Amino acid sequence: MEKNFKKILAIVFGELICALAITFFFVPHKLLSGGVGGISILLQLLTGYSTGVFIFLINIPLAIVGFKRLSKSFMIYTFISYNLLSLYLLILNKLNLNFWVDDILLSSVFGGIFNGLGMGIMFKNSTSQGGLDIIAMILRKEKNISISTPLMMMNFVVVLIGSTIFGVTRGMYTLIAMYIGYQMVDKVVLGFDTKKQIIIISKEYEKIAQKILVDPHRGVTMLNARGAFTGEQKEVLYVVAYSRQVVRIKQVVKEIDEKAFISISDMVEVSGKGFVSDEDF
Repeated sequence: MEKNFKKILAIVFGELICALAITFFFVPHKLLSGGVGGISILLQLLTGYSTGVFIFLINIPLAIVGFKRLSKSFMIYTFISYNLLSLYLLILNKLNLNFWVDDILLSSVFGGIFNGLGMGIMFKNSTSQGGLDIIAMILRKEKNISISTPLMMMNFVVVLIGSTIFGVTRGMYTLIAMYIGYQMVDKVVLGFDTKKQIIIISKEYEKIAQKILVDPHRGVTMLNARGAFTGEQKEVLYVVAYSRQVVRIKQVVKEIDEKAFISISDMVEVSGKGFVSDEDF
């Protein structure tokens, strides 16, 4: 029950943020978004009818196909999601608030941020906006095709059509908005405080490990390894930490062993003891 409530809440707030991005940043400057949203914005700019109307109409046949081929629970949330987005857009269009930024670059940047934030909130809670996401899910289920491939191809076609009608400059600003939007989605889904994987090789591994356990209070795993060239047995320290803790860990290592080997790399996702998982949001 709590999980269902969180999904509904994510849809309510996520779609509202996306609707604000479309109404106040994309439409006034003839910028497009991806998928059905982008097609609907294009149709609004050509006909004058609200983007919400076209999102609703285009999703009807897609939803019918989705209900036949995908899980009912997924499609119920999707149905709620795209109908709510349509409703938000119709309301905002009727209000005619005229609140928009008179700068196409700022609109593409902040439109991308808002749109990505809204989508990220929904993706993080395993919900969908509908539209081309339905087609992508069907292709993955029945043809084992990666979701990103058809979505990228469809978005490319939408941007190409928009560029042909409104000019290449608008298309390029649309690409900026899309790029920022997808980056924002990643930040919301994976977390703003990125995690780092740290590998340390030092003869003073015990002292370093004990120090890291205390300050910055991170877990340390000792791995037994052997050098390929020398054949010498070594202890390798493996640490996963937040980005903000990396500087302190490097200080600890250098204070104990100036010649220690340190390798630091980004981690896409971490869950488990000491780290907050997606289920905790």
